[in-house]
Amino acid sequence: MTVKRLRRRIMRLLTYSAIMLFALGLIAFGKETSAAATEGLRLCASVLLPSLFPFFVISSLAVQTGLAGYAGRVFEKPMRLLFNVPGVCAPAFVLGLVGGYPVGARTAISLYEQHLCTKEQTERLLAFCNNSGPAFILGAVGTAIFGGTAAGVLLYLSHIAASVAVGVVFRFRGSSSRGTAAACKYAVHAVSLKQAFSKAIVSSFAAVLNICAFVIFFAVTIRLLFLTGVIPAAASLLGTLISPLGLDTAYAERLISGLFEVTSGISGLADARASAGAKLSAAAFMLGWAGLSVHCQVLNFIGDSGLNAAPYIIGKLLHGFLSMGFAYAGFYFFPFDVQASKMLSARISAIAELDAPRLLLVSVSAAAAVWAIFLLLSRILYCKIKKDRL
Repeated sequence: MTVKRLRRRIMRLLTYSAIMLFALGLIAFGKETSAAATEGLRLCASVLLPSLFPFFVISSLAVQTGLAGYAGRVFEKPMRLLFNVPGVCAPAFVLGLVGGYPVGARTAISLYEQHLCTKEQTERLLAFCNNSGPAFILGAVGTAIFGGTAAGVLLYLSHIAASVAVGVVFRFRGSSSRGTAAACKYAVHAVSLKQAFSKAIVSSFAAVLNICAFVIFFAVTIRLLFLTGVIPAAASLLGTLISPLGLDTAYAERLISGLFEVTSGISGLADARASAGAKLSAAAFMLGWAGLSVHCQVLNFIGDSGLNAAPYIIGKLLHGFLSMGFAYAGFYFFPFDVQASKMLSARISAIAELDAPRLLLVSVSAAAAVWAIFLLLSRILYCKIKKDRL
């Protein structure tokens, strides 16, 4: 038996064992896992659906109607200079910053499917365009978890700075091919608005449902890992290693939870015995890393496209560490009062109980603003090009 075949059999055995253990866990802890699934559903209905759906529609329209091609001409120089990607990639970066996970990644993959950027450029773009949105960081994390807007502002600025830094680092990956000019010209008249709109609505709703499925699954998985003692055991070991830094096992538990799902990890930081700076740093890392739940969503979008997921994973890991460093430095250079008594101790339910109409209003307003800005820039550019040709 070859080593490769043996390795394959071992991986298959581990996979089957994990599936069986997961099924047994669902049977043994049926009541607890049902409650976790209910919390995940509430999170999807009150936060994810109103905050993500409008941006998915906008991103799909921007790519299919050719708006990304117009915007690409405006942002060609800054995008090339900073990130070594064509200007047509600007919508993915902008929408990723205002729409949240995984709007940026989905837009980047749509650009690749429309042949607006090469495989190498898309992989470079995926490393830094999939970011958390302001509605989540400023509202859910800053106000609901840390009890103030100052913490949310610091986390969001750190998040943006780290995203740009990752993009600058990855600009040196691979070659500097520029073969997208013809594609951009074609994209301006790619699909009619009528066709694009109906397709955007259907595909965006399907994408949000897929995301909700991953969120519910990971909510159940995290609860099972807690109930079976896997996360507590790992946290105990990690807590021993970080105890000289004044951090406890509860802090380690939140870090480990955040590796799987960002909302449950961040919202549980109030229970940890750590300084405000340490909690903000941990939240910044989780937001930058985004969690395995988000990564599975992105990998689902990548599908059989042939794109290499390694740059994306490495980029998110680097984003997490850079965000943590920026947030830690920002907190100590510009200190503000973030007391543990102001924090909420609930986990997923705290975020799921936020005002859904308000989140929908923020998301729709931000999406409309981004759409209007791109329309205005496109109109200005179109008039300029038309004038130059006369």
